[in-house]
Amino acid sequence: MNDAPSLPDGYEISTDPDRLDVDRVHRWLSTDAYWAKGRPREKHDRAVASSLNFGVYDTVSGDQVAYARVVTDRSTFAWLCDVYVDRSVRGKDIGTAMVGAVRDHLLPFGLRRVLLATADAHGVYAKLGFEPLAQPDIWMALVLE
Repeated sequence: MNDAPSLPDGYEISTDPDRLDVDRVHRWLSTDAYWAKGRPREKHDRAVASSLNFGVYDTVSGDQVAYARVVTDRSTFAWLCDVYVDRSVRGKDIGTAMVGAVRDHLLPFGLRRVLLATADAHGVYAKLGFEPLAQPDIWMALVLE
């Protein structure tokens, strides 16, 4: 398994849902994330409530600087989604460290696979062991929107 960089000094990761800045995360995703632009707040809140959430926080200010969400049954499958790093801290390996922490958090569940979709960050995820689907022709999707 590929090692993830550790978070830079001055940052910490947490899965505590009470620490999430849901307003900030919604603003990031609904205005700046190509996959979630225009996502209504009510839909965002339901997604957060039904997921395992990861936040990265500045240890001095307490501000949230990154977010990732995992939809999982905690037994066989997980989907990593809504990975976002605030523009002000990009380039510091915070996203790679966060995704590595997500991966490591999921390992004890004994999942068969963790999936994700990305249009522009294949290299980041490849560093952590993610690979293109070996048999994409066997996968199907029911698109409802």
